[in-house]
Amino acid sequence: MFRFLLALVLFASPALSQGFAGLGTTTEGFAVPQPDPVFDFPSDHGPHPAYRIEWWYLTATLTGADGRDYGAQWTLFRSALAPETSQGWEAPQLFMGHAAVTTADAHYSAERLARGGIGQAGASAEPFEAWIDDWAMTSTAAEGADAYSALSLTARGDVFSYAMELQATGPLVFHGQDGYSAKSAEGQASYYYSQPFYEVTGILYLPDGPVEVTGTAWLDREWSSQPLSETQEGWDWFSLQFADGARLMGFGLREAGGGVYTSATWIEPDGATVAYPDGALRLTPLASVDVAGRTVPVEWRVELPDRDLDITTRALNPQSWVDTSFAYWEGPVFFTGSHDGRGYLEMTGYE
Repeated sequence: MFRFLLALVLFASPALSQGFAGLGTTTEGFAVPQPDPVFDFPSDHGPHPAYRIEWWYLTATLTGADGRDYGAQWTLFRSALAPETSQGWEAPQLFMGHAAVTTADAHYSAERLARGGIGQAGASAEPFEAWIDDWAMTSTAAEGADAYSALSLTARGDVFSYAMELQATGPLVFHGQDGYSAKSAEGQASYYYSQPFYEVTGILYLPDGPVEVTGTAWLDREWSSQPLSETQEGWDWFSLQFADGARLMGFGLREAGGGVYTSATWIEPDGATVAYPDGALRLTPLASVDVAGRTVPVEWRVELPDRDLDITTRALNPQSWVDTSFAYWEGPVFFTGSHDGRGYLEMTGYE
């Protein structure tokens, strides 16, 4: 999904009155996503400096050997000051990393900021790696396999760290119209694809000690130059995994005057997809809590009538606040109703 690029956009543009945190600002000089994209792999697994913003965003729903539920997040954001490819200290690329671990009782998060071009942060397509400081997402795929088919993942904060191995059991999937993902009626869009089929093994290092974990993970890849309209204030994004192996990506972009622009992708267990336009997905907040002085909805009704989907999601930890430079809510959820399962929820723009 076009995920949370707040601090980098702040660095890149002073015109924050347009769109959420500047994501609706102008794109002069940058490339703009166009319909009917043709993706080129492995190149597109790497960076796209002609576009203003980009991210590698992974979330994992985990179960510990102790029987408890956990969640983990790893994200690298790239933002360009200019559509140039200079190197060294002249490089116009800025990077921000976010990592988090969620339990039922605690939420730990960390942030890294870096300048590109000097080796502190970056991404490469062949071999694939995305990194910032000592955090890394690295391909461990066999020769000839897709670079995202197997990954190694590491990150650390002041009181936590983790090391995980990920193995894909299904194909890449493309959102919107073959990877062209519309974000508003005005025509803002991004290129957006995912690898939602990871099986995970690893270790979480927490204040109470290490915990071996297994579970599933979902990687989102997205890039654009102006993914929001001027009137959009924030979003609510869901990645849901059903007990039968199907999956759903869905989001709602909230308008300043009320109303929501929605999009969804239904993913079959074999990776076949059906894209749903604005209005097909219904997102209704049911219950809110006070989180860091903000009222945030942490229980939702999610409906997709075309799939007879009508579920209620509940947060593992309602206080899953990512306390970084520009904070937001992100954490694992469980759901019941017409379907059972678990997934992740991200919410931005709540004041």
